[in-house]
Amino acid sequence: MKLLMSDYEVNLVNDNMQEFYVRFYGPAETPFAGGVWKIHVELPDQYPFKSPSIGFMNKIFHPNIDELSGSVCLDVINQTWSPMFDMINIFEVFLPQLLRYPNPNDPLNGEAAALLMRHPKEYDAKVKEYVHRFATKEAADAAVDKEDEDGEDDQMSDIGSISEDEGAAEPMDL
Repeated sequence: MKLLMSDYEVNLVNDNMQEFYVRFYGPAETPFAGGVWKIHVELPDQYPFKSPSIGFMNKIFHPNIDELSGSVCLDVINQTWSPMFDMINIFEVFLPQLLRYPNPNDPLNGEAAALLMRHPKEYDAKVKEYVHRFATKEAADAAVDKEDEDGEDDQMSDIGSISEDEGAAEPMDL
């Protein structure tokens, strides 16, 4: 895989070529400049015909990225994905473009989308605040270390997996 041979810092999960972390830096001349994120990547069995799952491990404030899970909007990935792309395209083109040109019309983070549309300067200030607080090398490393300690993958959890015990509440006897 070209990504492993590139200048990007890549860490495989359990020596698995289908799951890994990549250190990603915010693009220059954006409010994300200076930020450092640990990106979790999972390649589906159908890769490269199906797009990878991409998630930010440490917090980021962006309309097309879920603030809690770090998941990148699948519509954004799937609209641009082609089997001719490789993982280098994700980190050199796709993610920098996503951060430079957010789409507030298809948000995963409604607060970020509303702020961007109504008060762009306040949006930039909040992005910079998040970069300062959550997008440091130490924060990126801690996000991965925390997951390693848990032995679980909290950031990429499947929202649709609710057990029967967690289902709808029983009707109350009055």
